[in-house]
Amino acid sequence: MLALVGSESLAGREIRDLLSGNTLGQDLKLIAALGEEVGKLTEQGGEPAVLAPFEESSVEGADVVFLAGSAESTEKARKLAPQAHLIDLTHALEETPHARLRAPMIEPAGYSVPAKSVHVIANGAAIALALVLARLHAVHKITRALANIFEPASEHGTAGVEELQQQTIGLLSFKGQPKAIFDAQLAFNMLARYGDEALAPLEDSELRIERHLASLLTSAGHAPMPSLRLIQAPVFHGYGISLWVEFASHVQVAAIEQTLEDEPIDVRIAGMDPPNAVGMAGQSGMSVGGIVPDRNNAQAAWLWIVVDNLRIQAENAIAVAQELL
Repeated sequence: MLALVGSESLAGREIRDLLSGNTLGQDLKLIAALGEEVGKLTEQGGEPAVLAPFEESSVEGADVVFLAGSAESTEKARKLAPQAHLIDLTHALEETPHARLRAPMIEPAGYSVPAKSVHVIANGAAIALALVLARLHAVHKITRALANIFEPASEHGTAGVEELQQQTIGLLSFKGQPKAIFDAQLAFNMLARYGDEALAPLEDSELRIERHLASLLTSAGHAPMPSLRLIQAPVFHGYGISLWVEFASHVQVAAIEQTLEDEPIDVRIAGMDPPNAVGMAGQSGMSVGGIVPDRNNAQAAWLWIVVDNLRIQAENAIAVAQELL
C-alpha cells in the first residue's frame, strides 16, 4: 500500500495526478496533513475519495509514504510510520542521519542507497541543471558554468501562489497587498531577496539548490559546479534557468543540441520558439532552447532551460517508489 500525506498540497496533487494513470495509484491512500480538513471529499483517478485523518492507523501497513505536506506533518509521519519507506518532497528530513538525496532521472545505472534510507527528492532546478551539465560534460568537456535561476511562487506551496495572485489583483485594483510569504512586492517585480519579515529568506532556497546540485553532480559525471544566483520571479509555476557554459574548445550550437536531445530533455532547436513556463506547465521532463554562442567568448554558449518544478519532483518521487516496490 502507498500513502500520501498532504494530498491537497500542490506537490501532493502532482503525485495524485501522475499516479491516476499508474497501477501504483490503485493502492494509494490519501491522508490529510496537519491543518487540512479531515474527511474532505476529493477525487483520485476520477473516482471520489475521502481524506483520511493523520493518525497511526492511517499509515499502518503502508509500504511507501509520500510526504508532501508541511514540515510538521513530515516530522510526525516519521514517528508514526517507522516501518515504511519515506519519500520526502518537503526537504524537512534532509538533515536526518538516514537521509539520502534522490533523483532517479539523473542517477547512474546501478545506483543504490541503504535499505533504511529516508529518500529526499532533490530540488527541481538542481535536477534540471545536473542533467544538462552531466550530459554536456560527458561529450564536450566543461571548464566553467554559471546559472541564473528564476524561482516560481509555487515553491512556497499554495500560500505562495495565492499571495502572488492577491498582490497582482491588489495592484490592478489599487488595494493593499498581502506580504506574509515574501514580505515584499513580487507582483510585476523581481526579487533578489525577500523582506526581513518573510517566512524564510531566499538565500535558504539558493543554498538548498546549491547543496542538491553539488551532490547530484558528484554521482553523475562530475561536471564542474556552476556559480549560482537565485532570483524570485513573479510567475506561478515553473523554473526558468539561464545557463552559461564554457567548454574546453569551441562547440557548435548544433552539437550542443544534438548532445542534449534525448529523454527527458526536449530540445527546441534553432528556428523554434524557446521554451517558456506556460508551455511547460504540467509537462514531463524539461525543455532546453534559445541556445546561442557567447559573442564575447568563442568557447562559451548560453542555454535557456524551463522545467515544471512540481511535476519533475513528483516524477522522481514516483520513480523512487517504483524502485522500492
